[in-house]
Amino acid sequence: MFPNQPDEALSPSERRQSDRKKLIVNVEFQGGDGTGIANTRDVGVGGLYMLTNSTLEIGAPLFLRMTVGGEELGIDGVVTYVDPEHGVGIRFSAMSERNEEILKRELNLE
Repeated sequence: MFPNQPDEALSPSERRQSDRKKLIVNVEFQGGDGTGIANTRDVGVGGLYMLTNSTLEIGAPLFLRMTVGGEELGIDGVVTYVDPEHGVGIRFSAMSERNEEILKRELNLE
């Protein structure tokens, strides 16, 4: 399990596998106990942090839809971090090459 508080130390195996950059876009999500619309705070090719008041549990699978660089992306993810009433960290669990290329281009990672 991942810690609920940002102060708790993560082992190297629990740390995110890719860097994230500040990118604010709307994201529609489905899964857990419902659906919603949130804003990202930061995004990387491995995941994102989104601001939401929705109650989502660690380990909940989500389907995310967002527009990045004028292109609509649909990505499966899993909740890995919860900051109640603020937001959640999502690790992408499956991403097409096309979606990864779009994110890399938008985040200037190419």
